[in-house]
Amino acid sequence: MSMGMGRGPMGSVRSFTKDRSVRDHKFREGTGPRVIGYGRPFRADISLYLVLTIVASALGVATPLLLGRIIDDGVIPKDRNVVIWLGVVVAVLAVFEALLTIVTRFYGSRIGEGLILNLRSEVFAHVLRQPIAFFTRAQTGALVNRLNTDVIGAQTAFTSILSGLVSNVVSLVLILGALFTMSWLITLLALLLLPIFLIPAHRMGQRLSELTRRQMTLNAELATRMTERFNVAGALLVRLFGRPVQESQEYAARARGVRDAGVAIAVNRVIFMAGLGLVAALATALVYGLGGLMAVADELSVGTLVAMAALLGRMYGPLTALSNVRVDVMTALVSFERIFEVLDLRPLVRESQDAVELPDGPVSVELDDVSFGYPSHEEVSVASLESRPDLGREGEGDVLHDIDVHIGAGQLVALVGPSGAGKTTLTALVSRLYDPTRGSVRIGGTDLRQATFASLSETVGVVTQEAHMFNDTIRANLLYAAPDATDEQLQEALQAAQVWALVDRLPDGLDTVVGDRGHRLSGGEKQRLAIARLLLKSPAVVLLDEATAHLDSESEAAVQRALDRALTGRTSIVIAHRLSTVRDADQILVLERGRVVQRGTHEELLAEGGLYRALYDTQFRTDRSAEPESLK
Repeated sequence: MSMGMGRGPMGSVRSFTKDRSVRDHKFREGTGPRVIGYGRPFRADISLYLVLTIVASALGVATPLLLGRIIDDGVIPKDRNVVIWLGVVVAVLAVFEALLTIVTRFYGSRIGEGLILNLRSEVFAHVLRQPIAFFTRAQTGALVNRLNTDVIGAQTAFTSILSGLVSNVVSLVLILGALFTMSWLITLLALLLLPIFLIPAHRMGQRLSELTRRQMTLNAELATRMTERFNVAGALLVRLFGRPVQESQEYAARARGVRDAGVAIAVNRVIFMAGLGLVAALATALVYGLGGLMAVADELSVGTLVAMAALLGRMYGPLTALSNVRVDVMTALVSFERIFEVLDLRPLVRESQDAVELPDGPVSVELDDVSFGYPSHEEVSVASLESRPDLGREGEGDVLHDIDVHIGAGQLVALVGPSGAGKTTLTALVSRLYDPTRGSVRIGGTDLRQATFASLSETVGVVTQEAHMFNDTIRANLLYAAPDATDEQLQEALQAAQVWALVDRLPDGLDTVVGDRGHRLSGGEKQRLAIARLLLKSPAVVLLDEATAHLDSESEAAVQRALDRALTGRTSIVIAHRLSTVRDADQILVLERGRVVQRGTHEELLAEGGLYRALYDTQFRTDRSAEPESLK
């Protein structure tokens, strides 16, 4: 039974590669019962799995005993019937054990993979409910590791460790019982050989643990380096700065470290295997030496001697594995606890139990005495997922102060102000990426904290400054907003977004893959596709976060035409980098240091002076020809 721990030398090697530090780890109260709770859906499978494991362990002891009977009752007396009959029984048991191994592996895999599925699904869904601040702080590689390495490590508690513990205990009890029944003296002497192996093996385990940690660290560094260099932006930076040779050399140096650690681990494992083989050989020599003398003196039968030698060879694996079972269990529990760290991080934004649907049709947006400060990193992240959990802007006090805004249904409001004034933060409250620290945000008269997530998602649409595209087809990226949209509806949205002509010229049309983060498209093309995606969603409220900030004049004009179509009839909040794009807004809010310091139309604010006039003069001072005639 290869699923069992210690069912052979390699199971023992695995035990000795565990980090010794887990022995001293203090778990939070309730960790054990919580872990057991994940096994409840598999109660029937686990019970059958353990029964099969016990039967397999018993068969492993029965075969050597039957071989001894063949010699004593068949070979020595020259009784062919006994030899044939017992030989057939041994063959049948071998076939049965093989079938049992297949069935046991099936149930072990079913339990393990089922647990992995449940854990991954739970963690993935939970992570997606976290605030954006969580993702800005967490290292993506560390987060993915929780869904891979830690989840797989946790499932061993219900498969390898559980079955290994049961099979090793059962095997050891049956083997020792049989050996002591045959000859207590030989068995006792054979057990005295065990410290010769275990003491050096424990010391070697420390060395293997250090090497394994080093290898894992180096592998993680290699993976991080590849992730950063193999995406489009990273590869472009490497090429532009002429660093391919240096990057290759640095990668090779790290890869050599992984190689050296791997070689050292392999050598230590060979030494371990050789040590285990040596102890088994010494035990065999002891049995055949002392047992042979006893057989000559008619104190022990030849069949019993052979059976004892076979059983002793099977005894050291379970003994070694059980000597490290606490480390194995603790290691699995550490994996569970690392998963629980993520699951116990409560999302700051949660749906109310009595949540209601937001109203359909054109709706108003109101911010009533709203203040907001970003939460501390303890509230939004897990320290073990961050490289420097002590750094960040979170928890530094309010970034919005006493915001009072009323936007009528169908109105267009522009937000302007210097960098860091709080414009993006304000729109994040309207889309409920965060909840205000004080005050309320309402859409259609409903406080967003009382609205369902589904209706909020349908009501509010956002186009950001960097429109993200999945590395998939244009069709798939558009259908993300409206899974049931037809090709005709997709074409209509693309036409409205001023980008259908481009898509229609592409060889694969809607089935063209846009590349990592949409890098096969220009900035203006990505923005127009994002607007088409917004049009398919058809929200009542539109938030635009500097959607034309970094585009050339031609792309900006095309995107602006698409935006004009997208904003028609919708309540809109636009963050404007270029003041020339907001002259037709129903109301302009000027933000500075988290406060609304001015509000009014373009003409009113120009006449009023203040920060808006200063921003306007700064933007057009260097080239008055850039100013539209309507603004002069």
